[in-house]
Amino acid sequence: MTVSLSRRSLLGRGAAGAAAIGAALAPAARARECGALAPGRKESLYGPDPRTAHLVFNENPFGPSPKALEALAEASTQGAYYQGKSVAYLAEMIAERHGVGPEQILITNGSYEGLTALGLAYAKKGDILGPELFWDSTALFVENNGYGRIVRAPMKGKLEVDLAALEARVGEGTGMVHIVNPNNPTGRLIDPSELRSFCTTVSPKTMVLIDEAYIELSDDPDGNSMMDLVRAGQNVVVARTFSKIYGMAGLRVGYAIGPAEVIQRAQNFVVSSPNVAGISAAIASYDDEAFLKTSKSKLLQARQMIMEGTKAMGLDPLPSQTSFVFVDVGMDADAFRARMAEKGVVIRGKYGEHTPYSRVSCGYAEDVKRYLEAIPYAMEA
Repeated sequence: MTVSLSRRSLLGRGAAGAAAIGAALAPAARARECGALAPGRKESLYGPDPRTAHLVFNENPFGPSPKALEALAEASTQGAYYQGKSVAYLAEMIAERHGVGPEQILITNGSYEGLTALGLAYAKKGDILGPELFWDSTALFVENNGYGRIVRAPMKGKLEVDLAALEARVGEGTGMVHIVNPNNPTGRLIDPSELRSFCTTVSPKTMVLIDEAYIELSDDPDGNSMMDLVRAGQNVVVARTFSKIYGMAGLRVGYAIGPAEVIQRAQNFVVSSPNVAGISAAIASYDDEAFLKTSKSKLLQARQMIMEGTKAMGLDPLPSQTSFVFVDVGMDADAFRARMAEKGVVIRGKYGEHTPYSRVSCGYAEDVKRYLEAIPYAMEA
């Protein structure tokens, strides 16, 4: 059976996603009356309510960089026009850094669109295979709209990705393997040598997609990345984003790096073009090492506060190599989220059957402090 793909059908089937976003934002609505404006913050149409401790979507409040803001101001004067040669320029920058050709780069409006395009392209060949827990929003888009199916392998130990279980499920009906490393929502990093071995074994059978949205926040970004396999010509795609370490979630720039034929296949499923504002900020901040160092330092400081603070209260946070922490709070995570909202703290609720695990983002130190101070109240329920 041939499935028709059109812009209208893609947009028309987004009700489930909109409902999910509404559910995630509901605690923020309840939290609005729970605090005063923090020093240095103001009301804005474009960001979270400044009265809340907004620790829910893994955004980086320390960006964009000053250089990105300057570029945005300049680019806005050219807002009457499409992107010109700016997208190709950014692709060349990325290609040069990673030692690949620009034809191996796919730049999209956030990594969401690129991941979705890859899912749509390869679901035509077979199932999307992934672990039980991963950032599956793009794979769910494919599945929920009838374009393919997700097959999940169970986790092992304390919510670790089980590569052996994934490999055992690879077969003729597998269209692609989708792994997020470090993982979202768990925050765990897969051992790089084990992941390289897995990719080398599996990629001759099916394309392996590694979403590295948080790789820059890991302890050894270059050593933990699978970019070396892309350079070696393996059937592996690495996805990255400017949303996390660069603090540009609202500017929507992401990219994928892989074999030229895979990138071209995915390009056929991209339905929009990158925006001038986001591209200008990405070009300006891509090599801004001073900003990246400061951004990472502040996020890791917040992560350390969460790890130490939750452990001190007898809770059990999983090891994290990301800008968030997955904490076993010992109670229903949705109930915990609702109680935290009463104190003006906005976090995620439960994930599937893993009821006691609650994800909290790293952000401003004062917001993390507010999160920690609200935990005893939330656990009184």
